[in-house]
Amino acid sequence: MEPKLDDKDLAILSLIQRDCKLTSREIAREIDSPITTVFAKIRRMEELGIIRNYRAILDPRKLGYEATALILASVSYGSKDNESKVSQREIAKNIAKFPEVQEVHIITGEWDLLIKLRTKSVDAMGKFVIDKLRLIKGIEKTLTCMVFETTKETTELYIDLQKDKTINPHC
Repeated sequence: MEPKLDDKDLAILSLIQRDCKLTSREIAREIDSPITTVFAKIRRMEELGIIRNYRAILDPRKLGYEATALILASVSYGSKDNESKVSQREIAKNIAKFPEVQEVHIITGEWDLLIKLRTKSVDAMGKFVIDKLRLIKGIEKTLTCMVFETTKETTELYIDLQKDKTINPHC
């Protein structure tokens, strides 16, 4: 059963995903609710797994990460030369272990995986793809799409404060 969230829950989620450094007192003032209610609601949403974590969002360019790429990868499922079959999930987990990798998604269509990668240079990007990614057992081919400019990048989920009050914590 999915937890029911009221307007105050949704308002809290909207506020803290924009700024997780807000205190319970500041949130309470913003949503016109007692501080104890806000604290209890946040604790409940943490326990339900709706709020998974709190973290800082860093500016990659200011830390020298100049290159971003989205990489499509296809997986070889067949057993060429009597090789054992490789699990798409295992390949995704192996790729996710590399620190340069920010995201790994199993996708539909002609490609099997979508990988988001950040490195300090295009040269480092090339070395990663050639010396690490393409050597993973089961990777058949890759297509690297370099990002020239990012117009929008966010971790925020859109919360419509007027609509749906049910959130599935298992997604």
